[in-house]
Amino acid sequence: MKSEPGRADRVASSGTSTEPEERGTLSISHTVVRKIAQRTADQVDGTTRAQRRVAGLGLGTHGSSAKVAGRADEVDLSMDLALHYPTSIGTVTGEVRERVTEEVERLTAYRVRSLRVTVSALLPEIQPRVR
Repeated sequence: MKSEPGRADRVASSGTSTEPEERGTLSISHTVVRKIAQRTADQVDGTTRAQRRVAGLGLGTHGSSAKVAGRADEVDLSMDLALHYPTSIGTVTGEVRERVTEEVERLTAYRVRSLRVTVSALLPEIQPRVR
């Protein structure tokens, strides 16, 4: 049995092929991109949870919501979020845009072509009555 010329150079120490065309493909669904965007937006200072109706879950308190569209290696995101009141809407939404874009591109290798942010609520921080 003859070995293919150069084949030893393309086999990792574990004995598996390292050639890209022999490794298969990796597909990241838009559902994963949506969850990354939502979690990242929820971690930005100034965003908050709001009471929303979510399909299948009913009415409850939820963080931001996102929709993803696109094809190939580009995505378009639409985000809906609630912010603390008072806050600088421009500053918080700018931070959301920057951090969501960076995180989606870092984790998925999708390029964020557009990111639309809608602020659907401004909610005051409720202080506890008893300290």
